[in-house]
Amino acid sequence: MQQREQMNIVFTGHVDHGKSTVVGRLLADTGSLPDGKLEQIRKDCERNSKPFEYAFLLDALKDEQSQGITIDAARVFFKSEKRDYIIIDAPGHIEFLKNMITGAARAECAFLCIDAEEGIQENSRRHGYLLSMLGIRQVCVVVNKMDLVDYNQQVYNKIVRKFTRFLRSINLHDVEFVPVSGREGDMVYHRQDRMNWWKGPTVLDILDNFKKAETLEKLPLRMPVTDIYKFTNYGDSRRIIAGTVETGSFKKGDEIIFYPSGKKSRVKTIESFNTPEKTEAYAGMATGFTMEEQIYLTRGALACRSDEMPPKVGNCLKVSLFWLGREPLVIGKEYYLKTGTSKVRCQLSEIVQVIDASSLDSQNKKQQVERHEVADCVFTLQKAIAFDLVMDLPQTSRFVLVDEYEIAGGGIIRDVDDHRQSEYGEKLVKRQLEWENGIVTELDRMQQNQQRPALILVTGELGGGKKEFAEHLEKKLFDLKKNVYYLGYRSLQFGLDSDLRDGRQFRRTQVIREEHIRRISEISHIMMDAGMFFIVKIDKLTYEERDLIQLLIGSSRLKTVWVGKEITTDIVPDWHVKRPEAVVEHMEQVNKIMEDWELMGDIK
Repeated sequence: MQQREQMNIVFTGHVDHGKSTVVGRLLADTGSLPDGKLEQIRKDCERNSKPFEYAFLLDALKDEQSQGITIDAARVFFKSEKRDYIIIDAPGHIEFLKNMITGAARAECAFLCIDAEEGIQENSRRHGYLLSMLGIRQVCVVVNKMDLVDYNQQVYNKIVRKFTRFLRSINLHDVEFVPVSGREGDMVYHRQDRMNWWKGPTVLDILDNFKKAETLEKLPLRMPVTDIYKFTNYGDSRRIIAGTVETGSFKKGDEIIFYPSGKKSRVKTIESFNTPEKTEAYAGMATGFTMEEQIYLTRGALACRSDEMPPKVGNCLKVSLFWLGREPLVIGKEYYLKTGTSKVRCQLSEIVQVIDASSLDSQNKKQQVERHEVADCVFTLQKAIAFDLVMDLPQTSRFVLVDEYEIAGGGIIRDVDDHRQSEYGEKLVKRQLEWENGIVTELDRMQQNQQRPALILVTGELGGGKKEFAEHLEKKLFDLKKNVYYLGYRSLQFGLDSDLRDGRQFRRTQVIREEHIRRISEISHIMMDAGMFFIVKIDKLTYEERDLIQLLIGSSRLKTVWVGKEITTDIVPDWHVKRPEAVVEHMEQVNKIMEDWELMGDIK
């Protein structure tokens, strides 16, 4: 038996413009309600002395029925002769924009309701802008409540002309319009003589005429890693990479590359609980798999197939976002950016322009983004992440921003901003793809040494006690039976950097300083691949330089120690040693600090 086609549709629009009523009417007129449901709602309204509303068929929450507004994005299952639908009734009130965005992000097509009597409102435009930003191109505008304007064709035509101009300005073209009365049922499912001037399709006709998007299975593989499950009992040594396949598919034997690190291996088995053995996983499946070669991975990596289009990698991103936070989005403040299962610290580096989503007026010199404003911005991330551009794969271009434990905004990634970061990101992936591994794996080294390799950057003012601290740190870790190596400044100056100018020039010539940092990063990558704690001393490390090193080593296991009373750059260190003269006392804290950094312990 052939499986019926399924499509996700969102109904949205300004508050009280009749979204829930139109959907409720559609369900009632097509006989899609459970037996007795309609009569039950009618009796409930009678008992509570409330006028019957078709919206009550959807607004199941008590708060919603008492206040007459949709709070959450209700999901309704509905069938036509052509296909199955999941209809998402999204809230229109401005306070629930977050819920509206959540609902719309899951949709392939959208209906936007406008009250014929009240006309185009602020949220009508705002919701239209959000649909465009989310990449939804199949949109129908439902001009509802035509009964309140005596089914006047001129009223309808005026709304169509005005809103069409707005939609075209936000890159929404070929949008359908339909006049309806949700309360009376005109042009939702049935045709009535009251609008005999309308010869176009009904809501149901338009619904069935929408084209189904390409199936997610046919897109390139994208599986964000949720966790790695390790088994040790009864001789079971499996390490299962777990996650949900967002797009694409993979099977046993496929070569998988994990971004942003570029590590790769082949699928050995596909794992599932209490089911027959599987040889393939595809979009929508929560699954797991083991690999032929054991490599160390963490939550947030993006699994892709080596024979398909790779994602982008970078830590300096151009984005379009919608801000919903209680406090404004400001330059320099630290936020968290979440995409897929990846969560990384970030800072707003630049506000390109702030746009009023209802009027489309733009401001190019704003220093912050206020609540409910749309903006084009540049973000700098603490480490590189893997993602896709919105025009390539919308599913993995979307992100949310977290401010003080609360989701405060979200948007889409449009491009990698900084050419240098983009170039380094591509070089990082290429280096990893071409990297020649021996028989001994990274995981083997960690299990034998009982340590996770890390780069420890000791920084501070010139002559502030960094060298003594770094030397003592190496000795302390060595005494703890750890594989550790300290690379001194003069060793770099007369060895790795001998072809550069005199070492003093590093602090005066930016180009040489960057090359110096690039070389430190490359040797750090080698030492970490060898399973070492690698300690390097750098004068006055900045936030930007730390980010560059983070990008180049392709690892989150980078720690910074500032030695000196005052921090004189914009860096936020992982450990601030304010009394370098008491270096022996500081060494007593090393074991606990390294455990807090999750660099030591039982590696399984």
